[in-house]
Amino acid sequence: MTATAIVSISDALTRLTVAPAIGGSLVAWTRLSDGLDLLRPSPADADAEGPRQLACYPLAPWSNRIANGGFDNPQGWLALSPNSSNDPLPIHGSAWQQAWQVVAHDASSLLLQLDSQVPFAYRAEQRISLEQGRLKIELKVTHLADQPSWHGLGLHPYFPRTGATRLQANAEQVWLCDDGRLPTALSELPTEWNFRQSAQLPSELVDNGFTGWDGRAVITQEDAGYQLELAVTGSEFFLLFCPLDKPFFCIEPVSHPVNAHHLPGRPGLRLLEKGQSCELALSLTYTALKP
Repeated sequence: MTATAIVSISDALTRLTVAPAIGGSLVAWTRLSDGLDLLRPSPADADAEGPRQLACYPLAPWSNRIANGGFDNPQGWLALSPNSSNDPLPIHGSAWQQAWQVVAHDASSLLLQLDSQVPFAYRAEQRISLEQGRLKIELKVTHLADQPSWHGLGLHPYFPRTGATRLQANAEQVWLCDDGRLPTALSELPTEWNFRQSAQLPSELVDNGFTGWDGRAVITQEDAGYQLELAVTGSEFFLLFCPLDKPFFCIEPVSHPVNAHHLPGRPGLRLLEKGQSCELALSLTYTALKP
């Protein structure tokens, strides 16, 4: 990745690097004392690989998969095409596949903006800041098209995973999925997916949405001597992605379930008129564990 593609901010404890032109993505968040990665480290060739190889990227104007080749708006059907080489369905909106612009930048904060025409006109903003080991990302989308449309938001951070990684997140139910990773039914939490008390991550593949979330979670990395506390506004749902045999996992705060455009009542989606906005914010607070 070329140095000119990167901007950085820092506080007394951590440093963040960002690639605005690669989907407005975070490249790395590291501890200053020793360079430890607090988010998944990005490969050197991330320019070619894109946001899915980086540390975090924004999801707008929806998150995750949409079935049936599109969705209904008040003015009619909006057709969508697959937008990823490894998924047959349109996924994660369009903001992650476009270059963002740096609007403001100082030592500890950054404002990125995207003016998009795909799949309809909208403006997205990310306000990113660091303060005493707390990373905050505020994602806002404003609808700019003349006709209204359904909107949803999310953030897709990747976290390091070891055998000692533990997660605490208080959710009520989980969506079971079909082979295409689309939700089929809400279920009570299986024992191995119940993180109301801090627990190790499952040894099986997990790519599911959880609902009834209070917007808080704690990731404990005891072998690395720290924990991250997540606090989210604008979200009652999260996606948990635990791939097999990979050194990372994802807990993604989202404003709506997977395929919400086709679920009864369109849970979590917002029908925005021109000039109206929706927002989602995530903070990650780093704390060193006592030896």
